[in-house]
Amino acid sequence: MRIFKILNNNAAVVKDDTGQEQIVMGKGICFKKKTGEEISRDMVDKVFCPSTADVSGKFQVLIQDMPMEHIALGEEIIEEAKKRLGNGLNDMVYISLIDHVHTSIMRFLDGVTVKNVLLWDIRRFYKEEFQIGLWALERIWQECHVRLPEDEAGFIALHLANARMDESVMHNMYEITRIIQDVANIVKYFFRVDFNEEDVYYYRFITHVKFFAKRVVEHHTYPEENDDLWMVIREKYPESYRCTERIGQFVEQKYQYALSKEEKLYLTIHIERVVSKTKQ
Repeated sequence: MRIFKILNNNAAVVKDDTGQEQIVMGKGICFKKKTGEEISRDMVDKVFCPSTADVSGKFQVLIQDMPMEHIALGEEIIEEAKKRLGNGLNDMVYISLIDHVHTSIMRFLDGVTVKNVLLWDIRRFYKEEFQIGLWALERIWQECHVRLPEDEAGFIALHLANARMDESVMHNMYEITRIIQDVANIVKYFFRVDFNEEDVYYYRFITHVKFFAKRVVEHHTYPEENDDLWMVIREKYPESYRCTERIGQFVEQKYQYALSKEEKLYLTIHIERVVSKTKQ
C-alpha cells in the first residue's frame, strides 16, 4: 500500500484499489518514510475505514499526537462493544471514545479525576454499556497500569449509548438520562410501585423512554396517525393515560415539548405493561 499522507511515525493515510481513503496504524510504519512510498502490509496492525470524509478528517487530527497504545485501547473497547451490543454504533464513536480514553488517562496521571454525577443513573439505565465500561477500565489497567475510577466507566457507557442512538453531541446524553430518570420517577410515584430493574418489561419500558427522551431533547415529535387507536387506548387504560398526561405536563413545562397523540399512545401502552407486570 502506498502512503498518501503521513500522520505520525505510527499512522498514515493510504488509498485502496478503488481510491477510498484508509487510515493504517502500526508501530513505526512511517519511520523514515515519505509520501508516495510503500508500506508493507505485514507492519500494519490496524486499519480504519471511515464512513465519511468528516469522520476521516477528525480521526486524522485526533491521532496525530496520541500514543499508539491509547488508540489501540480505544479501538479494542469499541470492538468489544460491537460484539456485545451489535454493530449499530455510529462511526463518530471512534472519535469520541478514543479521545475520552486518552484524555482520562492523561488527566489521571496529572492527578485530576472528574466526578460523574449521573453514575448511579447510568448504572440503572445503561446496564450493558456500563458493564463494557467496567471491562474497559480493566483493560486500561492491564495495558497502561492506570486504575481509573468507576466514574470513567460511566462516561464510557454514555459514549456507547450516544453512538447507539446515532447522536454526535455528547451533552445530549446527560439531558436524555435526566429525562429518563424523571419519567421513571413520575410513573413510580404515580402508581406507588417499586420496579424490578432486572425485569424484561422494565428493560423494554426504559428502552422506549430513552428514545422518547431523545425526541424531547431534539424537539422531534411523532406524526399524528393513530387517532382511533389513541381513543381506544385512552379508554382502556385510564390510569396509565392519566400518568402519561402528567408526564406530558412535566416535559411541556420543563422542555417546551408537547406530546402528540401518537406519543401518548405508545407511552401509555408501555406504562400499562410495566406497571401491570410489576403488580402481579
